[in-house]
Amino acid sequence: MNVLVVGNGGREHALAWKLGQSSRVDRVFVAPGNAGTEADAENVPIAATDFPALIKFAQTNQVGLTVVGPEAPLAAGIVDAFQKARLKVFGPSKAAAQLEGSKVFCKNILRSADV
Repeated sequence: MNVLVVGNGGREHALAWKLGQSSRVDRVFVAPGNAGTEADAENVPIAATDFPALIKFAQTNQVGLTVVGPEAPLAAGIVDAFQKARLKVFGPSKAAAQLEGSKVFCKNILRSADV
């Protein structure tokens, strides 16, 4: 299976490195990636927020799973966009990502739940 990791930080580097160790994974792509991910995966020059280009890349390269690391594309709805395109993706929906992406939203939820 081919896997696409979205992001360019240390978290994505660790994910790409570990995914590359699996016997079930044929290729690991990281978009956009960084100098560190270049050693363990194939960097793809697509911004983490360019959903149409990422979806097209995933379809063209038979990506069986996309893993999203950064908060910004999650909060912008990347998981919803991939699911709409019938692609397998790991991460919270746009609505669920608000818990991490918005401190005000999270505090309001916690307050309403008496947490």
